Amino acid sequence: MNDKETFYRLALIHMEHYGNGVIKKLIRMFGSATALFEQKGKVAAKLYEYRASLQLPHLTDSIRRFVEGELEYARKNDIGICFFDDLDYPTRLLSCNDAPYYFYYKGCHCFNGRRHVAIVGTRNATNYGKDVVKKLVGEMAASQVSIISGLARGIDTMAHEEALAHGLTTIAVLGCGLKTIYPAENKKLAHKIIESGGSLISEYFFDAMPDRINFPKRNRIIAGLSDAVVVAESQEKGGSIITAEIAHSYNRDVFAVPGNIFQKSQNGCHELIRNNMAALVHSGKNIIQMMGWDQEKKKSIQKSLFLDVSPEEKPVMDIIHQYREAGVDLISELLPELAPSKIAALLLSLELKGVIECKPGKVYTTIY
Repeated sequence: MNDKETFYRLALIHMEHYGNGVIKKLIRMFGSATALFEQKGKVAAKLYEYRASLQLPHLTDSIRRFVEGELEYARKNDIGICFFDDLDYPTRLLSCNDAPYYFYYKGCHCFNGRRHVAIVGTRNATNYGKDVVKKLVGEMAASQVSIISGLARGIDTMAHEEALAHGLTTIAVLGCGLKTIYPAENKKLAHKIIESGGSLISEYFFDAMPDRINFPKRNRIIAGLSDAVVVAESQEKGGSIITAEIAHSYNRDVFAVPGNIFQKSQNGCHELIRNNMAALVHSGKNIIQMMGWDQEKKKSIQKSLFLDVSPEEKPVMDIIHQYREAGVDLISELLPELAPSKIAALLLSLELKGVIECKPGKVYTTIY
């Protein structure tokens, strides 16, 4: 992607009424952010047809200076920018309707590993909670999972540290800009994550401070990046419960570790289990088995499955394979030449052939 396009893409964020979903739609519609700014004659009528309340994007001096400052800081500090249509954008996130339009990252772009497990919990971790994380990560280490968390105090910190101790890749999703490591005592940990081949991620501008309203929003990225979310220790309310609820809405597997019924710090886990939102686990082996990662899938099976896919079905299959999970809305958006009834017929055919399955929420995934 050239520098001009990157500049215009960051500038779009400052346009009034241009949210994540709108920007993605417009870039797909017009092919680039550059076209939106520089081909106003072609854009105006189509933009009005799409949404009458949207104004043509325009640059002010303050927006130009701000975006130039962001790009300069990124260059000087070896920070990457990942947009929703980049090849290395996390495929797991793409299946989420509210996936970020872009994010900054420092470190390795290790977003598409084979097995991603988020471990979250209270900032006020007890010795029990810390022991839980140590046990879980240690027992999952042989399966080479990537550990995702939020770099917060308590359970998050323990999750990242244990991942590093076992040589696992770990990704920290921040609730502030990459200029600020929060909490400050985790600066060394953040550097270790980067040095070990992990990554720090943030969808916030570099100067954004760790405001309380940022953290619930960033929790959707933690959930979206993961195959499974484990709540190690939590009270009934808090960020880890929000993350679990979001993960549940994304059709991710959610696990919770039980504990002492007299400890408030365990009540959140117990409620998740009681409400059937999370499965009870007491070991890393439980998680590996329940995710099916203890059974190696043969590549020959994958090849034979694709032999059964017709040329007409292949574009639909390719989208499901690329995005890992895809709903009818996403498939329709990416294949506008196909009527919804035709897509439904192709999905049914693929499902009957046994190459895809329909999960809760009418989301389709491949079987291999």
